[in-house]
Amino acid sequence: MKRVDKDSPIPLYYQLKNIISEMIENEELAADEVVPTERELCEYHGISRMTANKAIASLVNEGLLYRERGKGTFVVKNKEKHPLHNLLGFTEDMQRRGIRIHTKIISFQRKSATKKLQHDLQLKEQDEVFEITRLRSVTDEPYAIETAYLPTALCEGLTAEALENNSLYTILEKQFGLQIEYANQTIEPVLVNDYESQMLQVKQKTLALMFSRLTYTKKNIPFEVTKSIYRSDRYKFEITLKR
Repeated sequence: MKRVDKDSPIPLYYQLKNIISEMIENEELAADEVVPTERELCEYHGISRMTANKAIASLVNEGLLYRERGKGTFVVKNKEKHPLHNLLGFTEDMQRRGIRIHTKIISFQRKSATKKLQHDLQLKEQDEVFEITRLRSVTDEPYAIETAYLPTALCEGLTAEALENNSLYTILEKQFGLQIEYANQTIEPVLVNDYESQMLQVKQKTLALMFSRLTYTKKNIPFEVTKSIYRSDRYKFEITLKR
């Protein structure tokens, strides 16, 4: 490990943060490997406990390290990248990259559409929707909770069994003849609630990413409203920008 330069104008905690970050990038510290304790860092670099703590806390906040009470501080696994320039479902995206996934159906209900769903999906007051809540896992680790709303009139006969570990978009296209064209999507940071923290196996009020999507067919008919909560410590999103 490099040592901090006490003659540098760069703050000591920031130097230490960069040193540990570079060790992770150079694979000197591997995923799930414990990093030196604050006491060890203090002795090695000749710095205060407050300086070491500030450096570690910064790396935890950046999602490079995670803490386990009574065990220590560890390196976070590499986050899966999810490109945002293609309209793919979670299952489609992971299967294209050869990643093993598992989908658990938490809830599958037929219910009356709320006024907001009536507006978003262009439904009438008496129309019904399928409400589908699924837990998406990658290599047996929960990554996201997704709730989708679909007009029953567009996919009458859809079942929970058909969705188990299968792509919803593929089923809608092949079984129900929907031609999926585009979607409007928003992304915002949220703190997970008690239920979400339990399902995603993270601490309460952990920062997550909420994706809200309204998807349309080629005939410009809205057919899906989705709200997804993704773990921010396991997933990151990539956008390609062109000039």
